[in-house]
Amino acid sequence: MTGRFLGVGATVLLAVVCGAPAAAQVSFSQGGGTYSLQVVSYRDIPFRTVVRQEYDYSCGSAALATLLRYHYGRDVAEHEVFLSMYENGDRQAIERVGFSLLDMKRYLDSHGFQADGFRMTLAALEEAHAPAIVVINLNGYRHFVVVKGLAADRVLVGDPALGLKTYSREEFVGMWNGIAFLIRDSADRFNAVDEWRPFARAPMDRALPTDSLAELTRELPPLYQITTTFSLDPYLR
Repeated sequence: MTGRFLGVGATVLLAVVCGAPAAAQVSFSQGGGTYSLQVVSYRDIPFRTVVRQEYDYSCGSAALATLLRYHYGRDVAEHEVFLSMYENGDRQAIERVGFSLLDMKRYLDSHGFQADGFRMTLAALEEAHAPAIVVINLNGYRHFVVVKGLAADRVLVGDPALGLKTYSREEFVGMWNGIAFLIRDSADRFNAVDEWRPFARAPMDRALPTDSLAELTRELPPLYQITTTFSLDPYLR
């Protein structure tokens, strides 16, 4: 989004290993043995395949880092992309309105990727079957996000400010300016099932028996604010 520099510090519970998203190891003892489990806080779950923006106008560099890291297998950090585009771009314009698609194209060209912007419909974007950086309007702010997948009635985006998020097709079209920025090379990942999974509808037809609800949590330690991440490996490495 547009605005001035504003650094954001990440606060994570437990013995945190820095990264995006932040991960941690929880150790506990039971039956004479000690066990360790990799966990991630609920705050960071939406960012497990999204690079969080470091500054209030760096959504462009974070979106580009997300595209490269999680869809094209390039292990780049947001600050690397930011510094490269800032040093080689119009710094006054960047500080005033943020990065442009031209800044992104120049960065990708210098790293061996051919990319272009296209004016297209949502149907055409779906037919392209590729992740894309798009600009949406959030309460009057132009904001870069990554389209990570499309379903019959939903659009999955990686938002550098909010993490993984879904919109109805109607909502998305209402926010989108109709421009999509795509890398011409085939992506390694797109419309991945594991990225949609947190948004799956609850199995309301398979409720637990009443007498099992107490047993489910009676012996658990008070760690309800964290959840395991082993099923997301290797994308959190």
